[in-house]
Amino acid sequence: MLALEAKNPLLSDIKSAIENIIFTGNQDSSRWLITDKLRHEILKILISYSDKIPHPASGTEGNKENKSRTNSRTLIRWQILAYVASIDLTIAKWFESHLDALSILHELGCEKAAQGLWAIWAAEGHPLSYQQGKVSGTKAWCSGANIVDHGLMTYRDKDGQAQLLMVDMHQNGIKIDNSAWQAVGMQATDTATIHLDQVVASNVGAANAYLERVGFWHGAAGVAACWYGAATCLASYLISAYQQKPSDYKAMYLGRIGTALAVTQQYFHHLAELIDTEPTQNHELAIRQLRSNVEQIAREVIEVVGQALGAAPFCNNPHFARLSADLSVFIRQSHGAFDLQKIGELSSMLASECASKLASDDTSYFINRQGNIWQL
Repeated sequence: MLALEAKNPLLSDIKSAIENIIFTGNQDSSRWLITDKLRHEILKILISYSDKIPHPASGTEGNKENKSRTNSRTLIRWQILAYVASIDLTIAKWFESHLDALSILHELGCEKAAQGLWAIWAAEGHPLSYQQGKVSGTKAWCSGANIVDHGLMTYRDKDGQAQLLMVDMHQNGIKIDNSAWQAVGMQATDTATIHLDQVVASNVGAANAYLERVGFWHGAAGVAACWYGAATCLASYLISAYQQKPSDYKAMYLGRIGTALAVTQQYFHHLAELIDTEPTQNHELAIRQLRSNVEQIAREVIEVVGQALGAAPFCNNPHFARLSADLSVFIRQSHGAFDLQKIGELSSMLASECASKLASDDTSYFINRQGNIWQL
């Protein structure tokens, strides 16, 4: 962790500020409990750092000690999200949405966002009507509905085009209904259905700009960083258990998940560098693959750590129990089989493009390689 913080001093500052309030009163670092009051105190600290956290695809920054080395600014962002997720996934859910909303505004040309907590609510399925600067209708799956100051909401206009609205949540005509949210995992996220009646709102960007911008997929990778951060924290409990009482079976389980996490860690680094060096590309295939991989690893970590440690941490350790329950729900923000279908389609398209290029450049080489997109 020390090497990581040396490369990411912003993370070090955030970590110090947060852990200063978490462990006030010498709270046991292995059994600490996140209360609602503590969540909001931590969120307030995080919001104060918002303007310092890089947007995705914002390039690299120099290393003062070694100017020949640079740090990926996208990776800096993901490391912060992963750290927040290791503390509490409710906070991570709110803060990731807040940062994503700010990056959306930045990408669409709205440079000065209002102060406070932001969110992006993009689930479709309920109709919204926007006429003469006012929106009416229903928006579901809105996390942080009662605490957010400003929301970005998607809707489809009469021509079926995707539009984005900016809504000040502190005005009349807004009713928030939490009754449908019966979750056990992610229970504290304040996820609600919002009913709007002639609420003042303003359009952001051109039609379909929200979906078509390259940052749509860059932001999706940030969610995967949250999943990964929580999974690595759960895995760290197995490291501690093995160090306190070594056994062959604990070592075997640790080797299994440690290998998977290490490979994924390197893919995060690779993809962050790719996004920063090719910021005009959306990297959809690579990001879909990353998300699918992290979802699989998160499920594996929950299962394997449980097999290694038994029921005790699920029953006696409030942080472990909450993180496990929350992560099981949060990874369902993945779209499972649909994501795999899209990965297959995009892989086939990439193979066709590679084959076409190889055929036009060097026919004999194409015949030898056969357009294999995974060959080393």
